Amino acid sequence: MKNIVLLNGSSHPRLAQRISESLGVELCSSKLGKFSNQETSVEIKDSVREKHVYIIQSGCGRVNDNLIELLILIQACRMGSARRITVVTPLFPYSRQSEKSQKKRLPQHQIGSEIMNSLSQTAGEASNPIPQGTFAQSFMGMSVGEGGYRQWCARAGTLVANLLQAAGADHLIAMDLHDPQYQGFFQIPVDLIYAEPCIIQWIRSEIPNWRQAVVVSPDAGGAKRATSVCNKLNLDFALIHKEDVGSTKESMGLVGEVDGRPVIILDDMIDSGSTVGLASEILKRHGATEIYAIAVHGVFSGPALEIISRSPVTTVACTNTVPQEEFRSQCAKLRTIDIAPMLGEIIRRTFHGESVTQLFVYDEPM
Repeated sequence: MKNIVLLNGSSHPRLAQRISESLGVELCSSKLGKFSNQETSVEIKDSVREKHVYIIQSGCGRVNDNLIELLILIQACRMGSARRITVVTPLFPYSRQSEKSQKKRLPQHQIGSEIMNSLSQTAGEASNPIPQGTFAQSFMGMSVGEGGYRQWCARAGTLVANLLQAAGADHLIAMDLHDPQYQGFFQIPVDLIYAEPCIIQWIRSEIPNWRQAVVVSPDAGGAKRATSVCNKLNLDFALIHKEDVGSTKESMGLVGEVDGRPVIILDDMIDSGSTVGLASEILKRHGATEIYAIAVHGVFSGPALEIISRSPVTTVACTNTVPQEEFRSQCAKLRTIDIAPMLGEIIRRTFHGESVTQLFVYDEPM
């Protein structure tokens, strides 16, 4: 492959090396570090002039440092006259800080009345540019706190998208965004890819009795992802339903039958581990024999590994969008699903202008 440059940041060098090996393309020589005052230092030692540069940087570890490093790498390539710059972020930075939905800000039964209140309060007040109603304020990213003080909610997703574009990125490749609305924040092409083919392959090869299993979504938001796997593997589906009880408590219940069968909990991210821990306890009480948990992004922050170790979960499998070596040394239940070959193939296809969607067309084995 000529006129292609693979450039890796410091967030996940092992993944970048695996992608390089799968493509048969050497990584671009660079020097990444910090000055004595802790400012990020970037030096690209190979020429990128008139080449298509792929910058591989995941939003993990020291996220803020890695994000700034990514922006400087993009700018350095732009100043080096790169023909095209594609950012490959297996885990998109700040992907959990999307704009809050209006349904979470406001109870459903109040929406109609709040629309009227907002309209009536803003009518005839042209001199006041800020709507006063709660419903109107929800669209502007603010809420009213005690004493009438307006508390503004930062929109980190929009900010990160604008920063990447301002730095000079031409194209973005991201895997399993925590909130799909991020794709709409960009004015450049975005290829949203999925780890589903790798997950399905892992289920077929690593779970002995997978044909009898039930795929479980730990919340309503992940139901679409879980049902997609169910349909491709012809498995049954169950859902753990969360319901708010009061202002501080949640009630969780199971919809579906898992008694006497293995279950596969499918989620996009394991961060604190609380969702997997609670879900596994509920499934165990309902008679599940073996409990497997699969997530695309294994962040494992705080007490996550301790929660998983004490939970009834048999095995937890995550892709290597985040480095997993240190986590696996601390928890024997963890397994890793390698996505490097798939990312390498996606890079090859985008470089040659081939279809990426065809990778996610599932053909059932005979």
